[in-house]
Amino acid sequence: MTAQGKPRFPDILGLVLTGMTRWPRRVLDDFGYCAYFVTYHLLRWRRRLSLANVANAFPEQSSAEHRTLVRQSYRNLGRFLAEALWGWNASATALAERVRVVNPELVTRFTTQGRSVVLLAAHFCNWEWLLLVAGIELDVPVDAIYKPQRVRSIDAFLKRQRSRFGGNPIPNRRFLHTVMRRRAEVRAYALVADQTPKHNEEKYWTTFLHQDTAFYLGPGRIARVVDAPVIYVAMRRDGPGRYVIELSLLAEPPYARDADAEIVERYARKLEDEIRRSPADWLWLNRKWKYRKPVQS
Repeated sequence: MTAQGKPRFPDILGLVLTGMTRWPRRVLDDFGYCAYFVTYHLLRWRRRLSLANVANAFPEQSSAEHRTLVRQSYRNLGRFLAEALWGWNASATALAERVRVVNPELVTRFTTQGRSVVLLAAHFCNWEWLLLVAGIELDVPVDAIYKPQRVRSIDAFLKRQRSRFGGNPIPNRRFLHTVMRRRAEVRAYALVADQTPKHNEEKYWTTFLHQDTAFYLGPGRIARVVDAPVIYVAMRRDGPGRYVIELSLLAEPPYARDADAEIVERYARKLEDEIRRSPADWLWLNRKWKYRKPVQS
């Protein structure tokens, strides 16, 4: 608020987003299409980057196929925006009707033994619904790492909406500290693990979609700290605005000291399989390949 008591523009953004979550689903769908049309056709936002990413990942495909895939991915991103806004105000029952978890017993198998789990997801399909659904379907507290937004009102809005069903968003800089503090508790630690590490951070390099690619080592480190099994969270489309989530075990204790790299490698291979299965559902405009692998001397 300003000294005169009037809300500042950044504060208004949070209020606008809150209001948009109450729009009818049909209006949100139209808004999602408009967002796709503006970003892809008019602004051409990161289109060159997306095309380069797709061309490098699928060199066996033609230029026309690359353009079609990129256009589909932008259309799906518009759908994602509409669905995310709807989901941030939807009831638990309404959301559960649209997202089905095939095998939640895989998590229960460990939590009933008094063991925490690490859940690894990606920017795939509708990742904003994952934490909401986890709070509904999984009988365990879920701590999810996230990157705080620069605009305070938007950050507060996202934290509030993401935690509606018991999920606990934790800023990335505090996540490992929180894990250490709670490691005696039975919890699920959730990470969207396909983001690119900063240039000066420790990382793991592997070949991913035909390219040298850097991944965070954090998932493996967290799994070792809490002695927890690692579970991959696959999200797949099951119709308009409907998804199926399937869980699969990536790794399980006891871990060797060098297990971090092996866990991340298994994650990369699983994610690559999912992308090849439905490439338009991944976020191609993400700067996954922003720098080259250093040359070994």
